[in-house]
Amino acid sequence: MTDRKHPRLALGLDSSTQSLSAIVIDIDTAEKCFEHSLDYRAHGRLNQFGIGADYILPPREEGEAEQPPLMYLASLDAMFTDMREAGVALDNIIVINTSGQQHGHVYLNSEADALLAQLDSRGEVTSSVRNKDGHDLQTLLKGAFSYPTAPIWMTANTSAQTNHVRETVGGTAEMINLSGSDAPLRFTGTVVRRVAEQHPESYAATAKIQLISSFIPAVLTGNANVPIDYGNACGMSLMNYRSKVWDPALLTATAQGLPGDVEEFQSKLPTLVRPDSVVGNLAAYYVEKYGFEGRCAVIAGSGDNPQAKVPVAGDLLSLGTSFVNMVSTDGDTLDPDGFANAMYDGINRPFMFGCRTNGAMVWDAVRNNYGLAKEEYAPAEAALREVVPGQFMTFWQPKTESFPVSGAFDLIRTAGQPTLSEDYTGIIETSLAAVYVYSAVFTKQTQAPLFVTGGATDSPEIMRRVAGIWNRPTLPVEKGGAALGAAVAGVKALHDAANESFDIEAFSASVLKRGEPIQPHPEDVEAYHGEGKYLERFREKYEQIIAAHPV
Repeated sequence: MTDRKHPRLALGLDSSTQSLSAIVIDIDTAEKCFEHSLDYRAHGRLNQFGIGADYILPPREEGEAEQPPLMYLASLDAMFTDMREAGVALDNIIVINTSGQQHGHVYLNSEADALLAQLDSRGEVTSSVRNKDGHDLQTLLKGAFSYPTAPIWMTANTSAQTNHVRETVGGTAEMINLSGSDAPLRFTGTVVRRVAEQHPESYAATAKIQLISSFIPAVLTGNANVPIDYGNACGMSLMNYRSKVWDPALLTATAQGLPGDVEEFQSKLPTLVRPDSVVGNLAAYYVEKYGFEGRCAVIAGSGDNPQAKVPVAGDLLSLGTSFVNMVSTDGDTLDPDGFANAMYDGINRPFMFGCRTNGAMVWDAVRNNYGLAKEEYAPAEAALREVVPGQFMTFWQPKTESFPVSGAFDLIRTAGQPTLSEDYTGIIETSLAAVYVYSAVFTKQTQAPLFVTGGATDSPEIMRRVAGIWNRPTLPVEKGGAALGAAVAGVKALHDAANESFDIEAFSASVLKRGEPIQPHPEDVEAYHGEGKYLERFREKYEQIIAAHPV
């Protein structure tokens, strides 16, 4: 029986673009014990690093997007301080798992080994020094970087590098076949190639390249050489998706012409492991400064998207500012068009990831056109009830789109009058149709529930349309997030390491609440899917529009 005086706790950390977030879960009750987030711009301890309103450093050129890695270090100290002051029993935390914004990475120099090692009892810094004011992570590790900043997922200045890698390996089809994705500009490998071309002295001084998701475990364990996980490695354009090894063709293409060529490049890459592997124990710095348990296990971790997928085994549709569609696969199914990216989640399950930029923000904009405030949903819901599904089409892409790739364009109506009912119904149905249509090639036809999260789950009329377009039951789930997914994956990793059975589906259902399933209406399915009906007409019209609006 569990001793309730000493609960076993799991900590999930998410180092995202805008904040560091933490969730603590009681392993034995599946209850959330603590949630906290530190915004890099809003908190006084973290707003001294020079980032702007977009959370990046002022770019030196268009498309550059970088953050200061010292900010990540300061956020860890700030978070652990807050957790201790909030009364969290840090000595009861027996596992820590991490999430990091995908594709973001840091460049560590040859001094990083020793600098990180000083965080542990093997290092030369004594406990008395570690606890002195000023001897925090950013002070102790400030000399560990060969390149002073961390390029992140917003990077968009790598067209030449991505074209080079794609063409060198044999074109788009082969790029997708090898890596599972068509070399998006933000993916790590081609960003590293650009940094090496623009800053050869920094590249030459780099001993290890760590993703943000692996850099945090490196700092937690005091080991600069922790491995990179399969899931986040999918976002590097360097790993063979199916075999889960660094791919020789991708490495050779990325390193071509760089100092030391492919041998030097590969030496800078850590090894690859499952995302739920134990990579060490928490370093002495955290035990002595904050009161953590020294035997606390640290897990390899993964990217924010792989970790967010963990609590849901099936397909997950997130209807937020942008729409994210995560489709479980067999590990062999890819997107031949290259719009979606093949990944593994934080417990090593394969899935496809598609992100539509113009999501619910466009729904908000349409409501705003009719004088409704952002949170004023009742009139819009009433307008949806007035319209039979599958009647109207309204198209609007305020931002350049990636799913499918297309340029921005202003609001377009195909028929009808400019009324709230017609425009709001039309924009919702075309937005959902775009996700469905361009995911069909990698989505298995099934009657298994489609899990749906986001504010739209509060709208019965929107959920009715989701069920009809996907022609399957929809199951609302509360918003989880990457920190929660990391914590859940950490619990599983701990059980696996001890060879103990663990029902992750039951645990996930307890920690991430589900609503009641919504069944598709037969008349809606017919309206959307019948020959010559809504989805067929949508695709024909939409492709005409995006052909006229290239990126």
